[in-house]
Amino acid sequence: MVAKIQKKISESATARWFVLGLVAFTMLCGYFITDMMAPLQDLLQSPVNLGGLGWSGDEYGTFTSAYGWFNVFLLMLIFGGMILDRMGVRFTGLMAAGIMVLGVAIKWFGVSHDFGGATVRLFGSDWGYPLLVASFGFALFGVGIEIAGITVSKIIVKWFKGKEMALAMGLEMACARIGTGLAIGVTPLLCKAFGGSISMPVLMGLLLLCIGFLSFMVFVVMDRRLDAERAEEETEAEEPFRFSDIFSIIRIKGFWYIAILCVLFYSAVFPFLKYAPSLMINKFGISQELSGLIPSILPFGTILLTPFFGNLYDRKGHGAGIMLIGAVMLVFIHAMFSIPGLDYWIIALVLMILLGIAFSLVPSAMWPSVPKIIPENKLGTAYALIFWIQNWGLMGVPYLIGKVLDKYCITGFVDGKPAYDYTLPMLIFTCFGILSIVFALLLRREDAIKHYGLQLPNIKK
Repeated sequence: MVAKIQKKISESATARWFVLGLVAFTMLCGYFITDMMAPLQDLLQSPVNLGGLGWSGDEYGTFTSAYGWFNVFLLMLIFGGMILDRMGVRFTGLMAAGIMVLGVAIKWFGVSHDFGGATVRLFGSDWGYPLLVASFGFALFGVGIEIAGITVSKIIVKWFKGKEMALAMGLEMACARIGTGLAIGVTPLLCKAFGGSISMPVLMGLLLLCIGFLSFMVFVVMDRRLDAERAEEETEAEEPFRFSDIFSIIRIKGFWYIAILCVLFYSAVFPFLKYAPSLMINKFGISQELSGLIPSILPFGTILLTPFFGNLYDRKGHGAGIMLIGAVMLVFIHAMFSIPGLDYWIIALVLMILLGIAFSLVPSAMWPSVPKIIPENKLGTAYALIFWIQNWGLMGVPYLIGKVLDKYCITGFVDGKPAYDYTLPMLIFTCFGILSIVFALLLRREDAIKHYGLQLPNIKK
């Protein structure tokens, strides 16, 4: 009798899609934490005696910008990319997930204690301990989630190269957007269910993140088996990563065009989401409890569209063109949000749907394009450099918007909370979109010169 030959895990479509589900769920849990405070801005700025933390718009912007502190100024994200290329996806992923859990635990401690109203003076300003501790925890979490992001990108390249790579990246991003959508849409309802408690939704997010950590541990077992199979096949080893490879990466024009396009595009979307619930309250007259529902359409709208556009890129190509279309849509959407007279909720709904389409177009083509420009053994560091550049925007833009709101946009006070005119912030986001178009065009021209293959399909026939 002929023995039944066991199918290798590297040849199993079921295995690679299951792996994608495991790591995508971990990212879903992380992005739930990333955006859960956005719909609570109005409550965070409420006076302490009304159940809030009494933060100003400037302080909320400072807390939101903390996400990128360690990644930008301490270069933690770049070090994470180097660790990824040297130590591999399993070690780096577990490390990142552990950092996320620790950061959220500290953040929860910060928002759940008043510390007796004590303050400390840092960088020429007085910091309340809730703001300081919560910001430190969010900064630590930012290190973990960003390193996890580059790790998952490399995992997808490892398991899907030459197959449905853009579709896989699209599905992973769709799962991450589910986390964002749940955070924006559900967090205000959770807060209300727990009697207006800000800390309880954060605690629930921490428990969810622990489940995501366990999900990644299951992936580790499967990835170890994949490496064992490839070792048995005695394939030619890749050239190991060297520190000098950083300089070879930053000499590539295409890398810079895609990195700058990334920071501009994401700076016009993620920081916007941080303030979108407040925009719904101040411009469109939506209640605080329901203020996250329309913004939550954006991430939920990407669930189907990002995989759709990723699959389109896999099979038909036109990656550079897809990115350009998304950038053009971004300009139109934020310009419409900036017009003062357009204050009907149905307009907000339509614009948010369009923004969801734009937000599906650009990432679905951008991230799968990086392996066409950068060799695989340098991918971890390349993704880390791109994420590091992106973090300048994710850190700086919320801080900028908070400053602009407090200095130029206060129109009055309601129940001790400031009311804002969001015209100027929307114009700032529009400018980011215009610059995105410029760099999308430059990337397309560079692809035509260097023949990276950004316009070609990813699936090899």
